[in-house]
Amino acid sequence: MFESFKQLKQLKELQSAIQKEEIAVERDGVRIVMNGAFEVKEVAIPADLSGSKLEAVMRDAFNDAVKKAQQAIAGRFASMQK
Repeated sequence: MFESFKQLKQLKELQSAIQKEEIAVERDGVRIVMNGAFEVKEVAIPADLSGSKLEAVMRDAFNDAVKKAQQAIAGRFASMQK
């Protein structure tokens, strides 16, 4: 029973650490900062980027940020299991 409480405490600590993790991605001047809970904290877009180019860069930057956040989370889980 104490083992399950210990695991629950570890999971809560892990969740807190993941939420504090910040991932920053920059592509063609577009900067996106996201935390480990997949909340977007910052978006910066250069004034000279517009139209379909802006859409493509934003899509790629968001996808990269999500992928990096997922990798960070997976790394934290892997280190917890050791």
